[in-house]
Amino acid sequence: MASQDTVKTCRVLTAETIAKNLLNEVRDTLAKIQETGSGQPMLAAFLANGDPHAEKYAEWSKKTCEDNGFKFDLRNVEKEALEEEIMKANEEEEVDGIIVYYPIFPKNPSHDKYVQETVDLGKDVEGMRHQHLHNMYLNIRYLDPPENRKKSILPCTPLAVVKILEYLQIYNPVLAAGNRLYGKTITVINRSEVNGRPLAALLANDGATVYSVDITGVQLFTRGQGIKKVRHQVEDKEGWGLEQCLPISDVVISGVPTESYKVPTELIRDGAACINFSSYKNFDGPAIKEKAALYVPSVGKVTIAVLLRNLVVSVMTGCYSQCDATKWVLTENQRLIANRPAKKPADSGDIAQARNEAFADD
Repeated sequence: MASQDTVKTCRVLTAETIAKNLLNEVRDTLAKIQETGSGQPMLAAFLANGDPHAEKYAEWSKKTCEDNGFKFDLRNVEKEALEEEIMKANEEEEVDGIIVYYPIFPKNPSHDKYVQETVDLGKDVEGMRHQHLHNMYLNIRYLDPPENRKKSILPCTPLAVVKILEYLQIYNPVLAAGNRLYGKTITVINRSEVNGRPLAALLANDGATVYSVDITGVQLFTRGQGIKKVRHQVEDKEGWGLEQCLPISDVVISGVPTESYKVPTELIRDGAACINFSSYKNFDGPAIKEKAALYVPSVGKVTIAVLLRNLVVSVMTGCYSQCDATKWVLTENQRLIANRPAKKPADSGDIAQARNEAFADD
């Protein structure tokens, strides 16, 4: 009888549940774009690493694309031929976006970075080209200053985590745009150039105090005391580890790509929000449900929804802030097609109007 009366203190939220609203928006957006005569956007995906987790992610991507009105073309290639195949896709008019499942060369990360740079900037649906990353770190919104007609996009997995934090109401909408994580302390376990470091920067740029943890130690990402800086700054925290970070963190986000790794539950503060963006389970499920208030065990399906948003242009209206990622993404992640000229003269007026409305800033 006593067990039946026990009140659960942890709410577990799935990526599928969180992605639903994003996908509804994607479908509405695509319908508006297709009113101008555009066809189905195509996402070309390259699998060259033989990773079963990447293959599963590709399956999810294919199903999500086809269920929501997009074409998905999975291309299995040998890693030695990957660069050439990407360059071919860059020239294919029917290909609107390109993704590559990493890592391809796990023992040579610089080679993966080189591969990222071979994707055409206008088809970089993952936001991993240097120009996109540079703009993200510096809070620069446009690719073509001073005209400011082509907007950058944000890396998909970090942005998916931002959207999850928004869903969990970690962002405070009462605060000014760009400061809506002010007062929040967040630990991010993973500082890879693909996911962990961009995520720490995004969260710090929105006002959070972020402890970025990896095997080399801890770095503190902030916008200075009282969030006075325009963008984040980084400080090494000598002698710090999870023992110092986790007990003071409102949110714990882990993405360690190792099956054996587990975040030490005993260090996590009661009532924290915990998010796992690794392919593996970084949190001890039963134990974390006794400690956390909110738990998101995976983010993959939210990331796929963000990928689709990166393929379309929106005609939504509203106020968007340069620094606040949760509002920026309403237009930021729907612009690859909008950044290109219309294919048919007859469509140019409609496309131009859609572009102007989607990129409106108040």
